[in-house]
Amino acid sequence: MNGTKRINNVIAYVCMFAVILLFTGCSTLQTSEKDSLSTPSFLREKKDMPVYYDFGDVLIPKDLKIDKDSSFIYSAPGFSAGVLALSGRLDVSSLCTFFEENMSKDNWKLVVSFKSPRTVMLFQKENRWCVINITDGKIYTDVEIWVAPTVAEGARGLLK
Repeated sequence: MNGTKRINNVIAYVCMFAVILLFTGCSTLQTSEKDSLSTPSFLREKKDMPVYYDFGDVLIPKDLKIDKDSSFIYSAPGFSAGVLALSGRLDVSSLCTFFEENMSKDNWKLVVSFKSPRTVMLFQKENRWCVINITDGKIYTDVEIWVAPTVAEGARGLLK
């Protein structure tokens, strides 16, 4: 009889523990759902939204941070050119997909891309070129965005 009573006590404790665990799990789930519903979606997503920096038509993922020492931007009214250096902990393939999708939204045409440990993407617009150089590092991924005007047919210089 004593053994049966002990088994019944163990079963009762296990059942109580299971019920407490069940209610605790559900209350945690309800709290997190309630918190996510109370925060408007546009506020949650805004911190992750990509941004335009010095080039008004080249969208940059928010997780990339500017390297000011390696960047050089020339700006004039209605015109900007130069190199924007960035770094972050992002996957190379997701960066390539991001730039392929978003550059076309800003009327850039992908001319060619070379994918390897160092990926180069070349985009063209009616009056500008954009080269995106993505280098996969051990910890960080480095991105250089070069924007330059197209050379007019009558232009002279070393490359003409």
